[in-house]
Amino acid sequence: MSISMYQASVPRIVNMLTNLDHLLDKALVHIETKKWNEAALTQFRLYPDMLTMTRQVQIACDTAKGVVARLAGVDIPAYEDNEVSFADLKQRVAKTIAFVNGFSAAQIDGTEDKDIVTKRGDVETHYKGMQFLLNHAMPNIYFHVTTVYAILRHNGVEIGKRDYLGKV
Repeated sequence: MSISMYQASVPRIVNMLTNLDHLLDKALVHIETKKWNEAALTQFRLYPDMLTMTRQVQIACDTAKGVVARLAGVDIPAYEDNEVSFADLKQRVAKTIAFVNGFSAAQIDGTEDKDIVTKRGDVETHYKGMQFLLNHAMPNIYFHVTTVYAILRHNGVEIGKRDYLGKV
């Protein structure tokens, strides 16, 4: 049995973003219970040269919307990166889930060998569709969701492996 590009992308991405939303819910309960300022978590970073929790959520969402858009050959929606609260972050995750869920298998399947070019500053990186999905995008999404998990866990939010993995 083989797995299609759609099966390897859209359902997996939606699963991880849904789990990320669940982690944010747990963090919100922690903040309310402990009577913390939200910024204590949203601006927390694990090490001085790492990005904040807010930025980790933003990048997970950007990577998710970017991979499906590139594979399907549609424009990537631009988000403003102006989230400051957990409500803002949850809205961004929900908006990204809705965007990713908007793609059909017909739009994604067959893109294994599609030329994908990303640009960061002046540097262009060239991929084939499957290479981009499996070697770049999915590991990036997992990395940033894992970093959110680590930040929350480090700060005492009562979450565990089941919260990260979700119900699927």
